[in-house]
Amino acid sequence: MEERIDVFLELFREPLPDHLVEIEAYARENNVPVIGRGTGDIIRYYLRSVAPENVLEIGTAIGYSALFMREYLSVNAHITTIEKIESRYTLAENNFKKYDKDNKITLIKEDAGDAIEKLRDNGNKYGVIFLDAAKGQYPAYLPVLVDLLETGGVIITDNIFHNGAVINSRYAVTQRDRTIHDRLREYMKDISEHEGLNTLILPVEDGVAICQKK
Repeated sequence: MEERIDVFLELFREPLPDHLVEIEAYARENNVPVIGRGTGDIIRYYLRSVAPENVLEIGTAIGYSALFMREYLSVNAHITTIEKIESRYTLAENNFKKYDKDNKITLIKEDAGDAIEKLRDNGNKYGVIFLDAAKGQYPAYLPVLVDLLETGGVIITDNIFHNGAVINSRYAVTQRDRTIHDRLREYMKDISEHEGLNTLILPVEDGVAICQKK
């Protein structure tokens, strides 16, 4: 049913630019995680609704999602994206050189936890924050991300179900994945109960959480 619905929805989705189709195909062929079309629909909707001047992405990978978001921002908007894995940010840099000619994307090659604290301490604010990085760190990131978020802005968190493992008992997942399992559940509890956030968790693809700052 899910596959049939996704195929059906392709009839109504905006077509992607050719360069995004090419990067997406490369990612699929090389097992690089990138956003799915359903998650892309949500991101596109909020970028157009919030119309942020500044966007923060945590987890660049090869640059697909940053370039995707770039397509739906205003002329003067800017994206800051963070990635610490060299093999990924090297590919991202190459893609940005090809497809970000007006330098709307800034890449920070650093640990995400350190980078977001520096951004907060420097007084930066963002209308949209897209979180798709080391899942076990999400609870630690959350207080800083809330500080970085403008009032009315949204945090969009991808793959919140961690390939479906989060909905299972922690004893049903492998021992090496139990820390991620526990911390993602903790993160979901934190965002759901946070007094400063309105939160919606959607069963789209591998789960998407949307948190709007009150």
